[in-house]
Amino acid sequence: MIKRFIVIVALFLAFAAEAQENVSSPYSYYGIGLTNFKGTVENRSMGGLSIFNDSIHMNIQNPASYGTLKITNFTVGASHDRIKVETEQNSDNAKISSLDYLALAFPVSDKVGIGFGVLPYTSVGYRILDLEEGSASFLNGRGGMNKVFLSAGVAVTDELSLGVDANYNFGNFQNTQSINREELQYGTTDINRSDIKGFNFNFGANYQTDITEKLDLHVSSTYRPAMDLDSENSRAISTVDFTGGTGRVIEVRELDLRNTQFEFPSKFVFGAGLGERNKWFAGAEYSKVGSSSYEDSFRFRGDGGTFEDASQFSLGGFYIPNYNSFTSYFERVVYRAGFRYDQTGLVVNDESINEFGISFGLGLPVGNFFSNANLGIELGQRGTKDSGLVQENFLRLSVGLSLNDKWFTKRKFD
Repeated sequence: MIKRFIVIVALFLAFAAEAQENVSSPYSYYGIGLTNFKGTVENRSMGGLSIFNDSIHMNIQNPASYGTLKITNFTVGASHDRIKVETEQNSDNAKISSLDYLALAFPVSDKVGIGFGVLPYTSVGYRILDLEEGSASFLNGRGGMNKVFLSAGVAVTDELSLGVDANYNFGNFQNTQSINREELQYGTTDINRSDIKGFNFNFGANYQTDITEKLDLHVSSTYRPAMDLDSENSRAISTVDFTGGTGRVIEVRELDLRNTQFEFPSKFVFGAGLGERNKWFAGAEYSKVGSSSYEDSFRFRGDGGTFEDASQFSLGGFYIPNYNSFTSYFERVVYRAGFRYDQTGLVVNDESINEFGISFGLGLPVGNFFSNANLGIELGQRGTKDSGLVQENFLRLSVGLSLNDKWFTKRKFD
């Protein structure tokens, strides 16, 4: 068990070092970047639903789920995106692969469970070349904010469980703009960087009860209060010789910028669904994010972007033909599907930037203790071509592992 634990800790450290740039979108320029989905491949394949909990899989969206966990669960996920970016005049393609989450959870008693993990919470990644007569401008951004979480959940009764996440947020955002004009001997490169750090908390509740002998009701809710995060800011302006394509730096001038704080917004999620245990589930979920608080935090940029409160609506579910079939492997496969519609809260050129996605997925049984290899696919769209903006059509392929084991079990024989 100790060896397995050491390997898992090493994976967490490697993930934290690499989980930075995992998006390619000009909309990630605004605020603290695009918010990544906080959930597993299983959740994403059902439109992002966080309602459903069971005793063998962790739900990293709702900490209350740890209170019902009966065995150790290790989960990891990755995705590959193919994106087509379009304006009224031009189009381009991008592709990017990323690690999405890494987490471990285990019960410490019949009614208490804990978990910890790491995931990229927001991402920044864009490269924009603007060519005009006699001048060229190149805008490049990268980085993101990562989240390390420690969670605990308790089953208050057989029907109600409560939980809390303690999250440490860290990361950096770097924006580089290079400008070269034909009539000038040298060009300039302006590098802005912000290093983010700070804590926040997330509270969860989950209620499950029998309506009939076969039909179960699931109700789930989480709340994240708004909290301030610290931002250490720096800026350097360089004089650059671009002749010959070398980009030789002639002079660097560093500016003193004051460190600031910005409000990490509140978030409320509520969902409900019906299902038959080990057979099927269908539910709906609504979330509201107070992202309008970004308006004051990033007003100094003057980049044409503003913020309003964000929201998301999701529908989804799963179906298992026969979870304990001995004759057919495919009858034990979990079939998932879902739909989501997001109002991201970002407003550019007086246009609200919205996003939607249709998702499908499979949970393939592997090994013991109902472990799964999970596959997902999502087709979606972000933004609009109106008002001179960019529309992004994306195809996301996701793969994840949910591996179960029994830890802390006292052996009868050695």
